[in-house]
Parts: sequence; C-alpha cells; structure tokens
Amino acid sequence: MLRSLFKTLAISLALPAAAQDCGPEAPCEIDGGSYHLRLPDGPGPHPVLIWYHGHRGNGASIHRGGGLERDFLRNGFAVLAPNGYRRADGPRSYPARAGAPRDDVAFTFAALEAAGTRATLDLSRVYAGGFSAGGSMAWLLACEEGARLAGMVSVAGALRRPNPTDCAGLEGLPVMQIHGFADGQVPFEGRAIRDWHQGSVWHILERARAANGCRTNPDAIEMDTTFRTRLWDASCNGAPVRLDVHDGGHGLPQGWTARARAFLEGNRRGS
Repeated sequence: MLRSLFKTLAISLALPAAAQDCGPEAPCEIDGGSYHLRLPDGPGPHPVLIWYHGHRGNGASIHRGGGLERDFLRNGFAVLAPNGYRRADGPRSYPARAGAPRDDVAFTFAALEAAGTRATLDLSRVYAGGFSAGGSMAWLLACEEGARLAGMVSVAGALRRPNPTDCAGLEGLPVMQIHGFADGQVPFEGRAIRDWHQGSVWHILERARAANGCRTNPDAIEMDTTFRTRLWDASCNGAPVRLDVHDGGHGLPQGWTARARAFLEGNRRGS
C-alpha cells in the first residue's frame, strides 16, 4: 500500500502544471498568476465566458453558484475567472490602465491557453465580462483584443484613464453595458482617484458606436420593470452596442446574467 501511495505521488509530481487538479479552494497556477475554471456537464467544445472579479474579490466567486452558474454554466459555457494581480499582501484587483504591474490582457490569454489543456474549448465563442474593476478590465480586453472575442458585457465598469489603447478591437464586436442609475462608486461620468480616473460610461459607449458605425441616437428604446434599454443595432454597419440601466447602485442586478447571455449568444461576432 505504501509503495502504491509513493507511486501515485510520483506520477502526480511528474504531471505538468496544466494537468494538476484545481478547484474552489486551489486555483490553477500558471506563470504570472492563477485562475479558476468551471466546466459544464457534457463533452466540448464549450463556449467560454472569461469573467473578471471586482476590486478585493477573486476568481473563486464563480464556484459559489448564482447567475453565472444558472445562466452560463448550465447552458454549456465554461467559465474562466483569472485572479487579479495582488501587490504584497494587498487585495486582488485589475488596474486596467497604464502603469499596471502585470499585462493582464496577455495573462488572460495565457490562462485561456492553459484552460484549453483541461477541456475542449470553442475559441470562436470566447466572451468576456466583469464587474466593477473587472468590468473595466473587460472593456480593456475588448479594446485591445476584441478581434479574439465573440462579444463583451461590462457590469458597473468603464474604460479607465490614462489608457493608451486606441480601442481598435471594438470594431465588429458586440458590446453591452449594464449600469445602475444610482451608482456612486462608479458613476456614469466616472470619478478621479488620485492620479487616475475611472473613465466615463458615456465616452466608452461613444467609442464603441463610432467603431461600429452606429448613429448617435439609439435605434430602439425599451423598458421593463427592472431595466431601461438603449440599443444601437439597425443603424450600425458593424456590431450592436447596448446599454441596460437599472434603478440600483453599484451591484449586480437581479436577472442580469439571463439578459447578458441572450445578448451575447444572439449577437456573437460572425453570426
């Protein structure tokens, strides 16, 4: 029995990092950081949602159930959650602006490549999303590498400043912004914090419309009991741009995951 135990241990140590077990308590480790991964039932190839956590959060949040599990995982999506960079013993986050200590865009695709050694992923259906600082990171990823994405949704985050990106990646990329009318943490106009700025929701939506040839005023305005939607699609010669506003503040509103998945799957790049 002892010999069998040593043999199992030796095999485990000989496995490459990509083949080691990782889960809710133990993230998957790669050069430059770590990530969490949840896989749906059934064989692949699976579409992928890259999900960025907010300031002081971590990727383990995808293991706690909720809307991401209900509306993405149970509908066949793999959910990949990179862990934000941590300075010393400080909180994890995504600076998502010039001067960041890690190239989080490059790290994201390194994590995606590593995840591809664990499961069969459909790289033509890779979507990005995030909340708060993670929403800002989703915008940065879309701006810099949107050609590698099928769609993007940001919740309560905008493209931060200073930021050298020209947002060329927004051309042809369906994007959706979900934001609380009463959000004081990340207001629509953004706010200055020391030597940087959260960025303006209005400004990044304007850049997305310009990249996709959309007119200034929306093509459709819809309202229900939770969301007020402004949609640019018919006038665009590229991809649609959508803004969903809810009455709440800085948070994830009820029902956002179902709306996000419907938008992403219904408008994916190239569909």
